[in-house]
Amino acid sequence: MTFASVGMIFVGLFLIGGVISAVRQGLKGLAIITGAAAALALTAGVLWWQ
Repeated sequence: MTFASVGMIFVGLFLIGGVISAVRQGLKGLAIITGAAAALALTAGVLWWQ
């Protein structure tokens, strides 16, 4: 596990919190964009997991 993978997984989890916050505020467009960014960050973290 590298520092980059840990960092990207942390960013992904942080963005998931942003998705939850955006949904609670009724900002569906922002939730979709943030959800896509969270998925990309988590994917990058898993791919760098070596």
